[in-house]
Amino acid sequence: MTVPTEGGRPPTPPGPTAPEAAPAAPSDDRPTRKAAKVADVRRYGQPPGLKDRRNEEHWAGRLYMRSLSPYFSWLALRLGFSPNQLTYMMMACGVLAGAVVSIPGSGTAAVWPALGGAVLIQVYLLLDCIDGEVARYLRRTSVAGVFLDRIGHYLSEVALLTGLGFAAQGGWRNGGYVELGLLAALGAALIKAETDNVVVARAKSGLQADPTGGDRALRPRSTKIALARQAASMLGFHRIIGAVELSLFILAAAVLDAVLGTDTPAAMRVLCVAVAAVAVVQTLLHLISILASRRLK
Repeated sequence: MTVPTEGGRPPTPPGPTAPEAAPAAPSDDRPTRKAAKVADVRRYGQPPGLKDRRNEEHWAGRLYMRSLSPYFSWLALRLGFSPNQLTYMMMACGVLAGAVVSIPGSGTAAVWPALGGAVLIQVYLLLDCIDGEVARYLRRTSVAGVFLDRIGHYLSEVALLTGLGFAAQGGWRNGGYVELGLLAALGAALIKAETDNVVVARAKSGLQADPTGGDRALRPRSTKIALARQAASMLGFHRIIGAVELSLFILAAAVLDAVLGTDTPAAMRVLCVAVAAVAVVQTLLHLISILASRRLK
């Protein structure tokens, strides 16, 4: 899939490759996924020099995780998991770790969320190793895999740092509006990161930065997703997190609060909630739109 800071899948060789492409014709004697042994996973899933990638292989991978991962990669092969499915699981573990760490507590009660987050990050790291090993074993590396793996690291690290902020503050206080603003800001940043990482994923896979086909490459291959994307674009709800539009909404909310004369900035709080919700939904929709388009081919 990719070469992230935590391990993960390798880039694809030059040339267009469809996401989750079918395995190429065998050029060696590797067994099928059902007949694979742990030794086979080490041979074909961990190429020479894998642990020596100082800028791309995490120290935990070199120290112990790459010794454990072949056993779990073997199990993943036996159970029929695809590389991208494993990457989605990795992303889920990273985000969940941030949520668990954010659970408020004091004294010994605060240890359990921290312990839970640490365990989930270890699972995250393990999955980051085995998705690449499974991809190499099955010859199913792809540009989409590179993209997903990088986005997975963005999401996981952002989630964990956000969870730390909640833990340090003692949970959501006074309605959590500062946190909602932060969540919206992170969503806006991740949307831009998703767009930029298309270019990075293509470059790491040996392809030209911009996909051929112009606007056609931006459209989802699925008709239903394309129609949903068009409808969302027409509604323009995503513009609420843009700087120009948002500044005008903030001004309108401030004027409304002044007119209402309430003790609390009710309109500003409603706007904060709306912005956070739009940022989260738009981040997910933008990710789906990229994966469903031809930009990663």
